[in-house]
Amino acid sequence: MNVARRTDAVLLLVALVWGSSYLAAKTATAVLPVTAVLFARYAISALACGALAAVRRPERPWSRAEFRVGSLLGVTQAAVLVLETYGVAHTSAANAGLIISLTIVLTPLLDRVGGRRLPRAFFLAAGLCVVAVGLLTAGTGLHAPRLGDVLMLAAAVVRAGHVALVGRLTAGRRMDPMRLTNVQTVVGTVLFLPAAATHLTDLAHSGAATWAQLGYLALFCSVFAFLAQTWAVQGTSASRASLLLGTEPIWAVATGIGLGGERFTLWASLGAVLMVAGTYWGQSIERAHRAVPAKTADSPTRTSRTPASRTPASRTRASGARASGARASGARTSGG
Repeated sequence: MNVARRTDAVLLLVALVWGSSYLAAKTATAVLPVTAVLFARYAISALACGALAAVRRPERPWSRAEFRVGSLLGVTQAAVLVLETYGVAHTSAANAGLIISLTIVLTPLLDRVGGRRLPRAFFLAAGLCVVAVGLLTAGTGLHAPRLGDVLMLAAAVVRAGHVALVGRLTAGRRMDPMRLTNVQTVVGTVLFLPAAATHLTDLAHSGAATWAQLGYLALFCSVFAFLAQTWAVQGTSASRASLLLGTEPIWAVATGIGLGGERFTLWASLGAVLMVAGTYWGQSIERAHRAVPAKTADSPTRTSRTPASRTPASRTRASGARASGARASGARTSGG
């Protein structure tokens, strides 16, 4: 297997792991309170990241900016995971994975590329995703959305804001993604400890199956996925990485139906198809829209009027970093 194929395989494996995280979280929350699950996931991740940091040779000392940015992102990430985990506890794992993929089309709306208006086709793709959500939440017929679906929709909005914040806080700044993840996992552990304190006994007496699920969520959906993605995106383009990682909702549906025994109605199946199509369509439009300034970056007129720190090329690199590296910086550190 050549390097390109190996890189693609690793990125697909990361997407599979993240997609399967929704079923693992749903199964774990059936046994333990949500706060206990979140605390355990964060604590295990923090210990693993701390161990990796201890054996890693630092190229430079920690900066105050890494602590500040990591702490802020730790709070926003915790908000995402609270909504995701409560949401998946009250809906199907397949629905959770599909609805959260709205992040792909919501993020560009919050993080405008170069301040330019997005193409009309992008809003058509976003509208297609909204229709898909309606079909997914309708289930067997038109009715009020389930609590879990509403929470997952809120999680998609908050996660989009988190991803945009990652890009804005880290663009053009020398920050180690691993250190940011270390800080975020510690912040999450501290935040969820008070809420989980009364459930620590239940957590300690959980069965082997539950601990296996918690370990999978923390070590595979967090630590392994982060390291694997960080390695893989260095050997491919941002567009190809985002395309492969965008298969996450497909894997969420596959594991929900194949392993979780979940079933889709005809309308929900149509919603799933529209959601995948809409997110991929929106992603391709945004990617092409972002690449337009790069083609004219060599224009003498444009270059002479544009400060070096705000050139189209620098925007493209920063946006590319957001597209392929936002999760590596903490946008999806702990899975669904």
